Amino acid sequence: MAKKKTDEKGNETPKNTNNDVSSANEEPNFSDPEDFVDDISDSELLGDILPQKPKETDGYECVIVVDGTPQVGANRFEKLKSVVHKVFHKFGNIVNEYYPVNAEGVTKGYIFLEYSDPSHALEAVSLANHFKLDKQHTFLVNLFTDFSKYEEIPDKWDPPQPRPHEGQADLHSYLLDADAYDQYAVVVGNGQSVQICQNTLPEPTIIEDRSTWTMTYIKWSPLGTYLATFHKLGIAFWIGPNFTQYKKFAHPNVQFIEFSPCEKYLVTCSPQGDPLNPDQKKIIIWDIRTGEEKRSFNPEGPSNWPVFRWSHDDKYFGRVGNDVLSIYETPSFGLLDKKSIKINGIRDFSWSPTDNVVAYWVAEDKDVPASVTLLELPNRNEIRKKNLFNVADCKIHWQKSGDYLCVKVDRYAKARKERSEMKYSGMYCNFEIFHMRQKQVPVDSVEVKEPIQAFAWEPVGTKFAMIHGESPTINVSFYEVKAGLAPILLKKFEKKACNHLFWSPNGQYIVLAGLGSNGGGSLEFVDTHEFLVMNTTDHFQLSDVEWDPTGRYVFTAVSFWKCKVDTGYWMWSFQGKILKRVNLERFAQILWRPRPPSLLSEKQQKEIKKNLKKYYAQFESKDRMRQSKASKELIEKRAALMEKFNKYREEQIKAWEEAKSRRLALRNMVDTDELDADSENVEEEVVEFFVKEEIIPID
Repeated sequence: MAKKKTDEKGNETPKNTNNDVSSANEEPNFSDPEDFVDDISDSELLGDILPQKPKETDGYECVIVVDGTPQVGANRFEKLKSVVHKVFHKFGNIVNEYYPVNAEGVTKGYIFLEYSDPSHALEAVSLANHFKLDKQHTFLVNLFTDFSKYEEIPDKWDPPQPRPHEGQADLHSYLLDADAYDQYAVVVGNGQSVQICQNTLPEPTIIEDRSTWTMTYIKWSPLGTYLATFHKLGIAFWIGPNFTQYKKFAHPNVQFIEFSPCEKYLVTCSPQGDPLNPDQKKIIIWDIRTGEEKRSFNPEGPSNWPVFRWSHDDKYFGRVGNDVLSIYETPSFGLLDKKSIKINGIRDFSWSPTDNVVAYWVAEDKDVPASVTLLELPNRNEIRKKNLFNVADCKIHWQKSGDYLCVKVDRYAKARKERSEMKYSGMYCNFEIFHMRQKQVPVDSVEVKEPIQAFAWEPVGTKFAMIHGESPTINVSFYEVKAGLAPILLKKFEKKACNHLFWSPNGQYIVLAGLGSNGGGSLEFVDTHEFLVMNTTDHFQLSDVEWDPTGRYVFTAVSFWKCKVDTGYWMWSFQGKILKRVNLERFAQILWRPRPPSLLSEKQQKEIKKNLKKYYAQFESKDRMRQSKASKELIEKRAALMEKFNKYREEQIKAWEEAKSRRLALRNMVDTDELDADSENVEEEVVEFFVKEEIIPID
């Protein structure tokens, strides 16, 4: 049939051949007729690709307009460009710039800068707008696209619609726990796992457990409000009961951070810097609430961390330079009185924990002795100065309440210079105790002829402890300081295997610990009220000791950063009773969450301590109920597991009995289920062997 149809088509005679040929040679006409009306809009025809249509303003979102620049001539034009680059180059790569000039060649006071990325332009507008260059010039920075936006403002104003309130997470939710349980964080590996636990009894409650939450380690803010995690591009803050992200601080390859005492500011340090951005500063100070960069620094040469030291109220921070002490004030972040304090030979300084007073020491120079000076800020009033002789080094230790200052002075009998280094012999130590609350700040001295291993003030109280001597005769001495009296030796423990002191946050109790391979992991829990050693024990390869904020519990830990075997942490009571042992492979870090200072006055706290016996029965009852509840839950859990096991065992015994005929068939009808089932094929063999021979002579 198909062939027949083809033949029929082939036999048909073509008609109008000439017209078809002429039509094929003519070009097709796609023009619309004159009466055609196009009623299809572009959005209907090209709705999916219309947003991609190029616009005349494409590329303008990378351009910013900077108004308020100095009007300079050709002789100062290059200097203006360098100043503009210094301010705006840190936000991103500038690919184009234009400085309009008038007929005389003087700039008009505004410029155009084009970045390689729109996000860089947005950052420049948000951070450089209202930048004060000097007293006469303040930069006003806008996007170039803002001009068209402001031109299109409608004549009729429509009031904005109210947006639904998005509440911030409760920053202090952890303080609202009815039983006042503290929290702690555990890091395993280099951030492979981070757990936030609540110290409930008898077992902790895991509040949050995340993998790869941080790349290295974590850090709590001083008042416990924020949790900081480290990442390749910077620092992230987490807050609230669910630890939602609060802020991000972009600082690539950051390794160290430091909070100001009141949690207003954050200092980040990236010693290696950013290879992709050579102009990035190594140290940046941020406003925590807004996330803005307040100031950056690029220190020359090596420096000890933290570089900056903060005053107790966040009003000032400072650092030591070459024969200068630089004090900066907030929120301007400029130098106090616009100049550093010139101090020849300054080595170190420290802020008082309660007052805007700094203590600094100056090394001796030829015939000029070393000295320790107390300086009050911002008026730069010198409160007290103490000259010291034959000084090799000094360490400054403030008491937490700011009532006393101790300066540990390493002295020498003889000194000689070898090449560029000083060599000392006949070393001994002095402790200079400054009574800060007394008139004219009197100073007492305590001399120790032995090397000092450690020193620590009691956080709440007037005692201090020191470890002195050399192995194997290492001693621990406790002193008390009273107003108007020289320090009194209270107790001396001899031949102790320790190298670190860890006071309870509430004072009275202290842990004498031997950290590292040299310390042997020794632990002694001491009550300094009666100087009673409550327990002597050890935690092998001990690397960290952490008291909880209440002073009731102590963590001792072995971190894989310092030891590769037996890593984990143990929990102790303040009396030295072991409560828990947790062994974790690649355990890295454990930190208690800090608590803010109590809102109760000192008088109220004393009243509570005085009447503590009234509440003792109530607390004891709650502890028993909690323990019995936990015991009941544990018994129920064990009973459920036993029931599950018995059910499984019965099922397997039933299956085993049903398969007996199958086993007999496979074993030639020989029952091997019981030892005495086939007694004919059993051979008994007696084996005798010599155990022990003992000869006792009888006189």
